Order: sequence, then structure tokens, then C-alpha cells
Amino acid sequence: MGDENNILWKKVLGEIETEVSRANFLTLFKPTGLLSLEDGVASIAAPSTMIIDLLQKRFYQIIKKTVDKHTNMDIKIIFVPKIINHISKDKIGIAPLLEFAEKKTATIGHLPRVRADYTFQTLAVSSTNQLAYVSATTVAKKIGTAYNPLFIYGPVGVGKTHIMQAIANEVYRNDPNKKIIYTTSEEFTNEVVEAIRNNDTARMKRKFRNIDLLIIDDVQFFAGKDRAQEELFHTFNILIDEGAQIVLSSDRPPSEIKKLEKRLSSRFAGGLTVDIEAADFELRCAILLIKAKKYDIDLSIDSAKKIAEKAHDSRELEGLLLKTITVSNNRGVEITPELVDSSFNQQGTEDKFFFRPDEVIKNVCSFYNIKETLIKGPKRDSSLVKARHIAMFLLKNDLSLSYVEIGNILGGRDHTTIMHGVGKIEKLLSNKKFSEEMMGIKSLLKNNKGNTRGL
Repeated sequence: MGDENNILWKKVLGEIETEVSRANFLTLFKPTGLLSLEDGVASIAAPSTMIIDLLQKRFYQIIKKTVDKHTNMDIKIIFVPKIINHISKDKIGIAPLLEFAEKKTATIGHLPRVRADYTFQTLAVSSTNQLAYVSATTVAKKIGTAYNPLFIYGPVGVGKTHIMQAIANEVYRNDPNKKIIYTTSEEFTNEVVEAIRNNDTARMKRKFRNIDLLIIDDVQFFAGKDRAQEELFHTFNILIDEGAQIVLSSDRPPSEIKKLEKRLSSRFAGGLTVDIEAADFELRCAILLIKAKKYDIDLSIDSAKKIAEKAHDSRELEGLLLKTITVSNNRGVEITPELVDSSFNQQGTEDKFFFRPDEVIKNVCSFYNIKETLIKGPKRDSSLVKARHIAMFLLKNDLSLSYVEIGNILGGRDHTTIMHGVGKIEKLLSNKKFSEEMMGIKSLLKNNKGNTRGL
């Protein structure tokens, strides 16, 4: 861009900054630039189609009015997806992290077990997940021909599931006729067990061996499950031979998964293996800003920073954001850094009870009038599932237990099941009625503290 365009755009942004919120300015306007101004047309660069859509829908008139004022002309505004190299990083580097794929989000509603909002467009990208992001987008464009299998590993809460489900959504968006299966190692193993029990292995083989894309989450849990490993090995070979794509995730690389057959470990490592590191502070802030947009919440960067400081991993971010939104709604005030501080300080003194896990389970069961044995059992009645998910949430958020520990406490459940349950409750927290219900459970816990006995 020429110097004249740079000077003009600085003036335009300076004026716009006084008319919009700081969060909108930093996330939407700060990363933009004036590429050209010719023949009455201003070409404005923005780093993603998501930002372009927001600028066009919400701020087109402000931009046009300001550009017209500073040029004394009737200017037509067009937007171009392009990252501006001269943009300096903000104090916490948010703008460069708001990178998205260049295609509009599609609503994918009927891929079983795949969240419609887990797309490349809603994924914040930084140095911690850049390689996994690039590899995944490449696989989605060229399934079966590039990086097969793609093996993604990293600790809990770094976004492995988001990236894998984004692959599924992108493949489906490009070709709805593609046969796609997303599953977990636990679900795959259960399918094998049921097939053997019902003497119907042929049906299971037809299901998994006649597809275009197989995605399996948390393959480390295949360790020690010999029959499931054998079935997966043969399925793996058939799919690769037929040009289908396989995507796998784990909390560790293939070579470090104990009790995994060598031939399967070799297969896992036969394509591209990439790791995702824990989200750094800047990426956690960017994720919060993206999630706030999803809930149509105007979250400032300063407030995002306050929330990000409280999170140990990116999986906690949405739960913390929803808690903040709940406090904001209950008090009838906007979200500010001071509100974040006060709400979490209040949690520290009032909500964080120092209970034993058995006390939490006992009181949740008492609140919903169900037997404690049922919450740990296999039954899935809707009221029982709700109570079980709440127990998972309290054990995770209030006692800070790991997903594996919670799974063991609740009848030996897989940690991905616990993640799913905690996520369900996090989403419900923004509902005022449910929030009041949770307050009732916590009041019961506090009132009964010291009166409960171990199971």
C-alpha cells in the first residue's frame, strides 16, 4: 500500500475508533488496511471472510461515511480477504491470531457426533496449532491423497477435537455425498463388542469399511483392547488401500502409546504426525473473543485478558466465559474487567467448596431424588443423564479433578464422555432458569457440608 493510502486509512480508523466499542475496533477494524483507492472504489483488506461479513453487515455505513468525509467523494467500498503485513501486534497480539479459512461457514446439521460450529472459520490460529491447522485444511481439500493418516496429538484442551471435526464439516460442505464417520476409541470398541456379542461382525465391517473419511478421537484408549485393535488394523488397511482418508488424535505420539500393537503403532505413524501445544495467553484471548461473538456478546480485550488469566487450558475458556455472562445477566450490567474480577473472587470465596467427590455425588443425587448407584451406572434416562452431567461439571470445576479421575469415580467412564458432559452443562449456564437450579444444588452442598458421609 502506498503512503497516501496508509495516511488516509489511519485518519479513517482514528475517527471510527471513537464511534465503535474498543472490542469491535481491535478485533474488526485494527487488522484492516486500505489496499487501493481508484475510480471511486476503495478496496479494504481484512484477514478473513468472517471479519469481512461482520464489517459489511454491521459497519458498512460507518466506513463509507468516514471514507467519503475524508476524500470528499462518493466512494464505493469493497472488501478483500488479505492479511496486512504492516499491522503491528497489539499489546497482547490479538489481531494476528484472528486467522480463519477463506470460505463462508456452512451449517452442517446432520453429521452424527460432529458439532456444526466446529469449523476452520471458528478456529483461532497461532504458532501453537499452526502446523496442525495447515495439515488439516490440506487433508480436507485432498482427502486420501495428502497426509494419510493424519495423526494429531497434544494434551487435553488444546483443540484437537475442533480441528478434526472441522475436517469433517469442510469435507461434507465441499461434497455432501462423501461418507464420513467421526467416532471415539470408546465408541469404536463398543461397536466391536456389540458385534461380537450379537454375532454380527459383518454389519460393523460394512459400516466402517465403505466410507471416504474415518476420524477417530483419543486412540490412546485402544491400548490393551486387543480385539478392537485387530479390527481397527484390518479396517485401516482396507480404507488406505481404497484411497479413503483416516484422521486420528491422541494425547501422545504413536510411539508412546503403551499396550498398542507394533503393527498398529506403525500404521498410525505412517502418514503425518503433528502436535498441538497448550494455548498461550494470546491464543486464549483470541478464542474468547471468537466465542463471545458466537454468543453475540461485546467482550473487550481487557475483559478477555482477565478471563484468560483464570483458564488453565482452552477447554475451560467457554465455561469461564459463560459464567461471566451469567453474572453479567444476573446483575444487569455489562462485562468489564472489574466485573470479571469480582465474579471470580466471589466464586473463590463462595462457590469453591472444599468437598470430597462422594459428597458432591451424594448431594446431586439428593437434589434430584435419585439413587447414587444409578448415577454411576449405564442407564441413560434424560433426568439421570442431566444429574450425571452436573456431577461431572462440579467435580471438574469446583474440585478441579481431571477428566480421567472423574471418569473413574463415575463408573469407569471414558474421559471423552466426561468432557462431553461438562461441555453440556457449560452451555446451559447462560440459561437463567438453569443457573438458578445450579445455585440450588450448590446451596444444598453448602448446607450439608459436614453432614455427609463417605459412600
